[in-house]
Amino acid sequence: MNNFSTVCRGVRGATTSTENSRDAILKATRQLVALMIRRNEIDPADVASATFTVTKDLDAEFPALAARQLGWFDVPLLCSYEVDVPGSLRQCIRVLIHWNTPKGQKEIHHVYTKGAVRLRPDLCDVPPVDYEELEKWIAVQMEELSG
Repeated sequence: MNNFSTVCRGVRGATTSTENSRDAILKATRQLVALMIRRNEIDPADVASATFTVTKDLDAEFPALAARQLGWFDVPLLCSYEVDVPGSLRQCIRVLIHWNTPKGQKEIHHVYTKGAVRLRPDLCDVPPVDYEELEKWIAVQMEELSG
């Protein structure tokens, strides 16, 4: 890859929700997207689009709303159901972010947290998450957007 070129890369992530409620889905998704932003230094202006999927047991809210809450107002977002394979992980939220970046594929950090770690243990290089600190970071981001 040239030093000056930018390409569209996929950044994957997944997490699980504690329950099928609006608040739980949004909280889990905000945490996931926030970790993906922080691990990869993603600027929303460089995001081409993002696709969110949920398992059939999560229907209380669109997970893409969490990205809007974090300021992704101009990013095209799509929500869909994950294929319902027997025995697959339940209460799972997945995201695929299409990101314009000069980083190489091997420099991308995919984020799998909570129960979703079992989906891709080979990609789970995320340091232990301090969820209290993460929630404070999210609150600051949301506060800056509202005021």
